[in-house]
Amino acid sequence: MAAPAVAVAAKKVLVALVSDKKGRKFLMTVIGIVIGIVLAPLCILMGLSQTDLSIDMEQFEQVVQANMSEEQIAALEAMEETMISIENEMTTAGYSALRVGEAQVLYVLALSDFATDSDFVSKLVGCFSEEQTDAQLIEKVNSTFGTEISVEEFTNLMGTMRSTYIDTSDYVDLSNKNNLDLVTWAKNASDAQWGYVYGTFGTILDEDMLTYKLNQYPDDVVPYEEFIRSNWMGKRCADCVGLIKGYGWYNPESGEVEYGSNGMADVDAGGMYDAATEKGELSTMPDIPGLAVWQQGHIGIYVGDGKVVEAMTTTVGVVTTDLHNRGWTHWLKIPYINYIEETESTTN
Repeated sequence: MAAPAVAVAAKKVLVALVSDKKGRKFLMTVIGIVIGIVLAPLCILMGLSQTDLSIDMEQFEQVVQANMSEEQIAALEAMEETMISIENEMTTAGYSALRVGEAQVLYVLALSDFATDSDFVSKLVGCFSEEQTDAQLIEKVNSTFGTEISVEEFTNLMGTMRSTYIDTSDYVDLSNKNNLDLVTWAKNASDAQWGYVYGTFGTILDEDMLTYKLNQYPDDVVPYEEFIRSNWMGKRCADCVGLIKGYGWYNPESGEVEYGSNGMADVDAGGMYDAATEKGELSTMPDIPGLAVWQQGHIGIYVGDGKVVEAMTTTVGVVTTDLHNRGWTHWLKIPYINYIEETESTTN
């Protein structure tokens, strides 16, 4: 593998580890030396490529540790302490797990030389603010530390991590499946540019899932295999009704979409409409965020203000569209969730 390819693979492994709950703890103990010293040769040793990032975490940890000197182990211990300090201070400041990850990635990839400064963590955390663009964040980091980090490289590096992260910080009631949190779920999926694969429901698309869907729905998936591999691998994916079912099946405690859970039936778009007891023609639709809109063979989520989030097609993915001029014929209250008013909502 050529050196540039190794660098790309190393970055993708980093993102894969950050995005994987099981890998996150191990990430904190190996990430610095892995990227700078160990990971590059291991990419060659283990045959990692840009398209195959399936890693046995226990085996990976054993290989890394077996190839480290005492000096490297000490460096990793210091890095772990810094990673924990960043997490604690970012969390105390009210930032989400995703933003914690952003701070840790910046530290590992660009700011490790400053880690011995007594106020390093506070200075790094001080670079963050709410409603901040990547450009604003990187400008602040470069100004604070005198670095020359590229906004584009940072955004690209964070892309996979962001596309897989589910932020429940704005949910009104994690214990109660409801229309308002469905709207938040749908908006986040659109903002993160989830992919579309027929038969999926919000899980991260890996090789096993794709192989299963290729066999399960050959007519709907096989013709798009090349496009899917090029655009949706490693991202969360859903089809139209799967976007709704994914919310119903999502367990905020485990962070996983658990098939068939929480009383949400595994039905197609037509089955969802048939199961609804409150529904009607589109011309009679009340302005209630979280209603579903329906046409033969397709369903979307009305998110308010005349907008709908829909998992449209394989080549489009999850997008936000206008309510009108999309062919919707009917509306329905999704039968497996509760409908509440915003004034009735609770806070987490």
